Amino acid sequence: MGSVVAIIATIVLISSMSGCVSNSASVNSTSEVSEEQVSSQGSDELVESGSSDELIAAVGTHGGEPEAGFNPIAGWGDNHEPLVQSTLFKRDNKANLINDLATDYTVSSDRLKWTVKIRNDVKFHDGTPLTAKDVAFTYNTAANASGGVDLSVLEKATATDDYTVEFELNDPQATFINKLTAVGIVPEHAYNAETYGSNPIGSGPYKFVQWDKGQQVIFEANPDYYGQQPYFKKLTILFMESDAAFAAAKSGQIDLAEIPSSYADQKVDGMKIVSLDSIDARGISFPVNQDTGEKTENGYTIGNNVTSDPVIRKALNIGIDRQALIDGALNGQGKEEFTGVDKLPWGNKEAIFEDGNIEEAKKILTDGGWKDTDGDGIVEKNGLKAEFTLLYPASAQERQALAVSVGEEAKKLGINIKVEGKSWDEIDTLAHSTPNVFGYGSLDPTELYLRYYSKSYDPSNYNNIIMYSNTVVDNYLRTALTSSDQDTANKNWQMAAWDGTTGFSAKGDATWMWMATINYVFIMDENLDIGTPKIQPHGADIFGNILEWKRTGN
Repeated sequence: MGSVVAIIATIVLISSMSGCVSNSASVNSTSEVSEEQVSSQGSDELVESGSSDELIAAVGTHGGEPEAGFNPIAGWGDNHEPLVQSTLFKRDNKANLINDLATDYTVSSDRLKWTVKIRNDVKFHDGTPLTAKDVAFTYNTAANASGGVDLSVLEKATATDDYTVEFELNDPQATFINKLTAVGIVPEHAYNAETYGSNPIGSGPYKFVQWDKGQQVIFEANPDYYGQQPYFKKLTILFMESDAAFAAAKSGQIDLAEIPSSYADQKVDGMKIVSLDSIDARGISFPVNQDTGEKTENGYTIGNNVTSDPVIRKALNIGIDRQALIDGALNGQGKEEFTGVDKLPWGNKEAIFEDGNIEEAKKILTDGGWKDTDGDGIVEKNGLKAEFTLLYPASAQERQALAVSVGEEAKKLGINIKVEGKSWDEIDTLAHSTPNVFGYGSLDPTELYLRYYSKSYDPSNYNNIIMYSNTVVDNYLRTALTSSDQDTANKNWQMAAWDGTTGFSAKGDATWMWMATINYVFIMDENLDIGTPKIQPHGADIFGNILEWKRTGN
């Protein structure tokens, strides 16, 4: 087992010995780690410091350890750099499409056939050449597996020769190009769904070495990589809770850690805090249908009698002060968000409005028939109190903080929100009837289609989980999805949010309450140069430009 596993076992001693770590500012007591926390995360071996071309990081605090391992078919790398595998295309730090395995592509006039040419000089880590057959196998397998990437549009992929693959679609979706950046290519000859994730073979810049489940994964640079060789020849990722990761970084035991926004103002000798802007939005889903006793295919309750009233949804959207949420719950580490895609080319600036207007929100409620007739501080309508439960994933600190803050803000409006943390398994059973704090952030606008298009609802996932239906919005979304002209597509994405009369945004049907895009905060060695990071999506992609990384100084 790699020596770095023992890092975690030394943290208790370090974090409990006052003065052992030289800090230029005191650290909150929340950064201390108990023996119980640490003993559950590592062994008790002694740690040895690595060389300058080795990097030790704890950056899985958001998504955590991949349950299915490092398997793109199961979702590994679908929104971030897969390290072990190559993709057909990538995006640069300005979100421009660039080639990875692909060298060129064409689209048929009916937009139902995409032909991609690939490099002829790529080998998998076991020395076997990568061909178009591997690409076709990967995409066909991923489509059938219903993994991390929605490939329902793909009819089939076919290798027409060793270095050409054709993708046949069942719908002329212009956004299919984004799917070609999202799936790492696996070797057909060495793929087994049960075992691949634990011992992956790819063609990417790093080779898999070992995975000590619950503790760490180790990668080594691929000497046969067709692209730029990475500066760091060994990359170790530790799976640690955020407090433990911060303590490890404080002690100099690791080079890089993703940390909660509450630590963004800390000062630690020899380390620097880097806060990266993102397109990762946090929003509250509002079930828009009434609870009539209807159940999903899985027997889960559909609808919510409070949030089904657009008056409630609009009042919350206009009455909640988003900047106050960011300043408090996120320690200033975020930006206001109104549509979930404000920062992107398909975001509609006309859908943005002045929020934090408590008086206007109260007027909306009163005009809509919601009044506090019994003096308990909660408005009611036809005997129904304006109160509901708001869920958040129990493991997500920033979502808990946002949920609690929203509950406090809502009281000012006369709306009572009860906040509850649940596991995702529990949320699955409740999300059709109970608002939840979700996170989304992608450079693929198909997300909007899946979230708001009426027919995209699927009981097996979170597509249109609120069961929203608006024929005008549907028409805009279909036009945007299938348009080969980017300007036309963006205009229709924007009008789906708000066309001056209707839309999914708060100015229209107020289907969600988007609150903020979060910053991803990292503490890292002051001599670590991470170049120009890519735009950070949902879950972050800190290793997206790993080939630019290096150490500077002594």
